[in-house]
Amino acid sequence: MLCFAPTAQRFIEAQPWFASVPAALQERLRAEVFSTQGDKGAVMMPAGSAVQGWYAVLSGLVMLQSPASKGRSSAFIGVPDGEWFGEGSAMKPEPRKYNVVALRPTTLLCLPLPLFNALRETHLGFNQFLVLHLNMRLGQAMTIIEAGRTQSTEHRVALYLSRLFWRSTRRLNLTQDELGQLVGLSRQTVNRVLQTLEGLGIVSLDFGKVAIVDDDALSAYLAATVAS
Repeated sequence: MLCFAPTAQRFIEAQPWFASVPAALQERLRAEVFSTQGDKGAVMMPAGSAVQGWYAVLSGLVMLQSPASKGRSSAFIGVPDGEWFGEGSAMKPEPRKYNVVALRPTTLLCLPLPLFNALRETHLGFNQFLVLHLNMRLGQAMTIIEAGRTQSTEHRVALYLSRLFWRSTRRLNLTQDELGQLVGLSRQTVNRVLQTLEGLGIVSLDFGKVAIVDDDALSAYLAATVAS
C-alpha cells in the first residue's frame, strides 16, 4: 500500500541536508516522497524489480537478502527505523540485486529516483551525506565478509549486535529469530551465544527480545573472540 503520509514528510524535513535545499526542491520533496507498508515476512521489494528510488525505514525492520542460490539465501544486513538503504541500487541503471524482506510490520519511505538524481546533481550537502552513508555501508560489508570467513560463531553473533550495524539505537528489541536470520545461523545456535552474553552482563533477553546493556563489555568481547 502506497501513501503520501505526513510521517514521510516529517522524516524528510528532519534530514540534515534538507534545510539547505532550495525552496522549490523542498516543496517537491514534501509532495513526492511516499511510504509503503509490509507485514512481517513480506518481500517488500524483490530482487530483479525496477528501482523506484532511495529508501529509508520509517518504522519496523528490514533484511537485505540475496536471492536463493542452490536452495539457500543469505542475509546481508538488517536496517532499522531511521536508516536509509539501497543507494547503490538507486545509482545504477539496473534491476535490484537483492530482496528487501520485512522482519516485522514495516513502513518504508521512498525518495523517488528523479528527486534522488536531482539532489545528487545539484546539492553538495546531500552528496556529503550520501558519501558518509556509503562509507558506513562499505565498512559493514567488509566486516561481514571477514567475519564470515575467519571468525567464530560467537564473534559473528556479537558483531551483529554492535554499533557498526545499529547506530541509531541500543534498544534493539530484536527477537532471536530475527537475529538468526541476519547472522545466517539457527535460532538454537544464536540462543546458545546469547545465553553466554547474558551471563557476562552484555545483553538482556527479556520476553524473548535482545537488548544491549553494556557496550564496553560487548566491544571487549568482540576483541577477545577475534581469530588470530
